[in-house]
Order: sequence, then structure tokens, then C-alpha cells
Amino acid sequence: MESRKKLDLLALASVPLIMTLGNSMLIPVLPVIEKRLQISSLQVSMIITVYSIFAIFLIPIAGYLSDRFGRKKIIIPSLLLAAVGGALTGWASWQMANPFWVILIGRAIQGIGSAGAMPVVMPCVGDMFKDEQEITKGLGLIETANTFGKVLSPILGAFLAAMIWFLPFWFIPILCLISIFLVIFLVKVPKNDSSSESEQKRKVLRSF
Repeated sequence: MESRKKLDLLALASVPLIMTLGNSMLIPVLPVIEKRLQISSLQVSMIITVYSIFAIFLIPIAGYLSDRFGRKKIIIPSLLLAAVGGALTGWASWQMANPFWVILIGRAIQGIGSAGAMPVVMPCVGDMFKDEQEITKGLGLIETANTFGKVLSPILGAFLAAMIWFLPFWFIPILCLISIFLVIFLVKVPKNDSSSESEQKRKVLRSF
């Protein structure tokens, strides 16, 4: 694998890492959020649920749009949406006396961003490589980043919340901006016609 392509992959791997952190990092912090906001356990669980609902239902649409307009043209705005949603939740937690509903709106925006970022990364790997073995290695790195995010998230979330309880909300926008920078300047996705796009999809599917 060329060193240039390795940089591309590392930049792409930042996307699933950040999207995983964006949701899983809050799980160990939920009891603190419940206490601080004086809300019920059902309400605090909605902070996780609303993110997942929007992401699940919008993933197919994001996939279609990425085929239609290009991977980077979907990934970058999606990361920006996730950053805006995270900043909104962080601001509401910091400045508002009763921020719960604004936090939910911010989490919904984050979920929309997640739908257009993380799932589009995998077909993007298929676009970048012609060799199936390289595609397999690339997808392996993407999955490793996703798994690492799951392992890191409870540790990082608890660490940040121990300093300031709403700090995990602010941490995601910072990471999203870093990822946007990496994707813009490092990821070079070749332009494919419709027939080659179909072939790349078949390669990705065969690599599993």
C-alpha cells in the first residue's frame, strides 16, 4: 500500500473513531447528567436514543447522496453538522438553566451528521483501491478505529466529565473540526462513473 494511501486511510479512520466517541462517550456520564439536569432516567436515556434514531433512519439517504454527489461532499458537511450539534449541546449545558430540550435538538443534529459520515467511509475505501486485498486492509483499519472508539469512550467520557460535567459535549466538535481538516486535505477519492461505482460496491461486499 502506498504511503499516500495510508495517510488517506488514517484521515478516513478518524471519522468512525469520532462518531463512536460522539455517542458512546456519554454513556458513563448519563448518571451525572441526570443529577445535574434533575431529569428522569427515561429522559436522560433519550439523549442517547435520539442520536441513534436519526442516524439509523438517515443512513440509506446518506448512502444514496454519496453515490450521487461524491463521498467527500457528504462526509465533510456531515462532520460539520455533528460539530454544530455537539456545540449546541455544550452551549446549552453551559449557559441554560433548563437545557434538556435544546440538548435533544443538538443530539438529533449530531445523529443526522453521523448518518452521513461514518457509513459513507466504507464505500469511500472501495473507491480508493482497486485491489481487493488492499480494500480488505483498508476496511480493517476503519473497523479498528471504530473498535478503539468503543474502548476509549467510557474512559475518556468519565475523565472529561470529572473535570466539567458537560465537557464531553464540547469535545466532539473539536474532534470533528480536526477530522474535517484531515479529510479535506488528505483524502483523495477518484472520480468514478456509475459503472465503476457499482464495481467498487461489489468489491467492498466481497471483502467481508
